[in-house]
Amino acid sequence: MKGKIGLVVGLGVGYVLGTRAGQERYEQIKTQWLKVWNQEPVQEQVEKVKDFVGDKAAAIPGAVWNGVQKVVKSASGNGTAGQRLDSAVAAGRKAAEDVVDATEDAVEEAKDAASKPAEKSAAKKPASPSPSAKTGS
Repeated sequence: MKGKIGLVVGLGVGYVLGTRAGQERYEQIKTQWLKVWNQEPVQEQVEKVKDFVGDKAAAIPGAVWNGVQKVVKSASGNGTAGQRLDSAVAAGRKAAEDVVDATEDAVEEAKDAASKPAEKSAAKKPASPSPSAKTGS
């Protein structure tokens, strides 16, 4: 019973505090978020992520499909029902390992790609001039 009372009180407090800020504050927050979201640098990064994910995500379904084919072939092969079951289970395990490997490869490539822009931007920054260069001596 105490939990229900706490929930009702919490909802009431949340409602009161929320309505004080009201629709106007919500619109302010939404407007600010949209300004940030629609900035060109943000959208460039969004497009890079979309392209990268699209490229890398294609490898995973391929691994799954190959695994399914192997399991089906194993299950429909020659031998007793027990032998076919064992073969299908072994093929399923191998297929699962292949999917895990493909996923891990995609994650590693994503990490590498994410670290490269930071390295490039650090390499592009010009070295700060030495104090003697500023004074002209």
